[in-house]
Amino acid sequence: MKIFRKLRLHELLYNKKDKRLAAAIKIMVGSKPLNLSLYKLATKHSSAAEEIKHGIKASNERLEFLGDAVLGAVVAEHLFIKFPYRDEGFLTETRSRIVNRESLNQVGQKIGLSNIVESDLSGKGFYSHKSIYGDTLEALVGAVYLDRGYDFCKKFVLTKIIIPHFDIENIISTTTNFKSKIIEWSQKENKEVEFSLKSVTGSQRFKEFTIELKIEQEVYTEGKGPTKKKAEQEAAKNACEKLNLAL
Repeated sequence: MKIFRKLRLHELLYNKKDKRLAAAIKIMVGSKPLNLSLYKLATKHSSAAEEIKHGIKASNERLEFLGDAVLGAVVAEHLFIKFPYRDEGFLTETRSRIVNRESLNQVGQKIGLSNIVESDLSGKGFYSHKSIYGDTLEALVGAVYLDRGYDFCKKFVLTKIIIPHFDIENIISTTTNFKSKIIEWSQKENKEVEFSLKSVTGSQRFKEFTIELKIEQEVYTEGKGPTKKKAEQEAAKNACEKLNLAL
């Protein structure tokens, strides 16, 4: 009872903006925030960070780091229990398909993070915008973990993120490693295939890699992505489509 009296006291001190944020968090998480300041920080993107002292800025990046680890642990445990006879490679690949930035970004938008995130991305590149809601979702997980503890956070991740937004069976059936398909094709056709880095653009945090896929030393396709690995997959996917390989 003491914690709820304390919570009601804190709510009396909320301004209109705080009340809107608290209401949004209650809908997303399933319970009122105990420490609203954690959620304020979780929804503050680095582009809108405020300097607190000596050049140090307060943003959601540290909570994003923590949330990424907690989210990965919850998903890993869920898959470990759900698939007791599958090997480590299967579990790793399936987890990566769930917690990758594109997937989390879509979920972040679906649950309404676009309505509460604070950012200033004017003049920034495309990939600055592309990952913002995925970053914020991870920061939100970190905030819930600190605010409510692991058990509550685990329930939040499973019931509000994983189960409603990810069809794991479908993910398994559609997992495709395009780079592996191209390498298999090259070996079968006795063709020389090479992935080479063409360029890296953007800032330190929001990079865009461009990869060229060469067949017999001739550029065949290109791929772009926020990481070298994702750019290689995009280039390989484009090549699979041009070669009419089954996707």
